[in-house]
Amino acid sequence: MPLQGLNDATPNSFRETERLIRPYIRRTPIVEVDGADFGLPCRLVFKLEFMQRGGSFKARGAFANLLLSDIPKAGVVAASGGNHGAAVAYAARALGAPAKIFVPEISSPAKIARIRSYGADLVVGGKLYSDAVEAADAFAAKTGARSVHAYDSWETINGAGSLGLEFAEQAGDLDAVLIAVGGGGLIAGAAAALSERTRVIGVEPDQAPTLFRALAAGEPVDAPAGGVAADSLAPKRIGARPFAVARDRVEKVVLVADDDIVKAQKALWEGLRIVAEPGAATPFAALLSGAFAPQPDARIGVILSGANTTAVNFDA
Repeated sequence: MPLQGLNDATPNSFRETERLIRPYIRRTPIVEVDGADFGLPCRLVFKLEFMQRGGSFKARGAFANLLLSDIPKAGVVAASGGNHGAAVAYAARALGAPAKIFVPEISSPAKIARIRSYGADLVVGGKLYSDAVEAADAFAAKTGARSVHAYDSWETINGAGSLGLEFAEQAGDLDAVLIAVGGGGLIAGAAAALSERTRVIGVEPDQAPTLFRALAAGEPVDAPAGGVAADSLAPKRIGARPFAVARDRVEKVVLVADDDIVKAQKALWEGLRIVAEPGAATPFAALLSGAFAPQPDARIGVILSGANTTAVNFDA
């Protein structure tokens, strides 16, 4: 295993990670549309990463973690709001390893069902993601299972870096890329891959401002953990490793309200017939709400990171 012991996020480690995980992941498509379709003065290039195996970008980091480690007989364990758990469950099944997944009660029924469909041993309990983390850590200590962190590991970050490289190859020149932030794995990896060629803007719910608070404080600090996207974007704080990357690679972070996230979900459905989960619609909400105002005729990239949600009747 040539990359065993990753301790950084670099173009070379992204390329090598991509090569390693490529047999197990999809090259997800992009779609470019006229922003005027949404009342915006720019071009929009959407990365449809919700079409990834497991229904979100998390499959990249899950396979990176499992392929870069020796898996013990006890298998793997993960705490998750839902998407990471589904990805680890899928990767473990593909690689023939047992998986134990802990999720909080706020995890959506769609994510819980997907985890179970992959054959993992699932435990639902506790109100928040932090409760699932505590339970997963206790299980790892008791059994010797390998813990697969949702965002605060170099393997996870490098998995996300493969997404950034792929998007850059597909989209060409972009004036900015908008990326949702929760624990920071996605934005750290994607920003490290993209920031030399374009602006990277983080977008967070105003009820879960993990990177926003950390940048203001100069270090990871506790933040509120609520809102409509809480099952994917609301840990207590951003991870230490993602923050170390993001603070130098992300131009700024903007905040959006829950109502704007729901409006973005509706707009994606009405304009493109895309059903995106709240966390995935959050970057687009920054454009529609004006939290991020693009220059006229700019080409703006938007990563739609997941769609593990129950279908919503927006016309009701």
